[in-house]
Amino acid sequence: MHAPSTSRPAIGVALVIGSCLSLPFGAAIAVQLFPALGSWGVASLRITIAALVVMLLVRPRLRRWNRQQWGAATLFGLTLAGMNGFFYAAIERIPLGPAVAIEFIGPLVLAAVLTRRRADAIWVGVAIIGIALLGIDGMIGQDPLDLLGVLFVLVAAGFWVLYIRMSARVGALIPGAGGLAVALAVAAVVLLPFGIPATITAVSDMNLLLLAALTALLASVIPYTFELAALRRIPQRVFGVLLSLEPAFATLAGFTMLGQLVSPLKLLAIALVIAASVGTTLTLRKKKGADASQQPPPPVTAYTGSIPVVPD
Repeated sequence: MHAPSTSRPAIGVALVIGSCLSLPFGAAIAVQLFPALGSWGVASLRITIAALVVMLLVRPRLRRWNRQQWGAATLFGLTLAGMNGFFYAAIERIPLGPAVAIEFIGPLVLAAVLTRRRADAIWVGVAIIGIALLGIDGMIGQDPLDLLGVLFVLVAAGFWVLYIRMSARVGALIPGAGGLAVALAVAAVVLLPFGIPATITAVSDMNLLLLAALTALLASVIPYTFELAALRRIPQRVFGVLLSLEPAFATLAGFTMLGQLVSPLKLLAIALVIAASVGTTLTLRKKKGADASQQPPPPVTAYTGSIPVVPD
């Protein structure tokens, strides 16, 4: 990846914030489609529309690919399908803010496992305290979290870990965005059985189809574009810290668009997860500065639902 330009960092910051706003508001629109199309049907429509748009924009030269590249892109697509499908199934049952906060535990644990540093273990501990507070609030609060929804988002977090690993492999094997385009196409095919009934319903109602297209635009196309542009303008450590604000934006989207109220205990839990993500991102940078002569750790930092973030 090219070194980011520091001449226009404010634009880069604005692009990342725009992406963080776009993603949860896209998810909030998706939630409104669930009663008519189902969560898995909406996930299928979103991925299919995004795959068509990205394929048309990128136009990967597939004839030049070897078996290893095809295998990596296919596995990448399978992780995309699982991650998006289970996350949408989760937010059908639990509010956006807690869902995104719980999902962040996946990359945070991966960071601690791969780097094996005390600082990362401490930050994972902070995140676990936050998740525990969500559990306590779910048991004693007035608005308990649906257990099946929590299970779904934990599965999505597991797929997020696989996504981070596979996205790094695809990035190493396939230049440009061709790997992402093919992965989206694979994910669209995997989710197709869920998408056929939803598509039949959507094409009979133009309003539903437009909302599905808007979901794909806000939750996929805009974030991909903004984040790629941002990474050319700001350091990846800054990028990762800004992405750590995503649970807060998700909470805002859930409140403003869906009327999802969040208790003080849930807000504290989300704040702890954000702090853990910020801390993990910053300590990755410190590790590199203190040990510049050694190989940097594998890409393990935060994810926004679109672009993998690796330590710079």
